Amino acid sequence: MSIEVKFFASMRDLIGEDCEIQVDIIEQQSIKNVDDIWNFCANGKKRPNNVLIAVNMDYVDGKAHIKDGDEVAFFPPVTGG
Repeated sequence: MSIEVKFFASMRDLIGEDCEIQVDIIEQQSIKNVDDIWNFCANGKKRPNNVLIAVNMDYVDGKAHIKDGDEVAFFPPVTGG
């Protein structure tokens, strides 16, 4: 199993591509929550403060725990006028 990580709009521009994290990496890197996923995929790039995060299409914060098979998405807030 693995965790699928998706980046949308300006988050994709910042990171460059989606990533898929395999279970062995999760265990080796001690990935336990969304903040850990960002740090693993972003290669040291700071996450903007206003980024929206969803796990399995439910909004969460960076401390949300993850498990095998989750889909994690990062995207900028939607604005309109």
